[in-house]
Amino acid sequence: MDHQQEYRQELQKVQGKDFTHNWVSSSSFLFYLQVACLVAFILGGCYMLYTKRFEKPEVKVQESTLYTPKYK
Repeated sequence: MDHQQEYRQELQKVQGKDFTHNWVSSSSFLFYLQVACLVAFILGGCYMLYTKRFEKPEVKVQESTLYTPKYK
């Protein structure tokens, strides 16, 4: 009888520390993990937009179509 009670106490201690049995710690962990992933995703997107930002291409324009056209 004493062994069963010790076993239950040990099982309760393990389940209290276990991620799947402790709803409070698991939900807070998942919340902070979600927030961290969202922040990482936003920072990564901002970094990619900053490094790959729009660059004006060098476009050849005919001189006759300028605002003040030049004719040969």
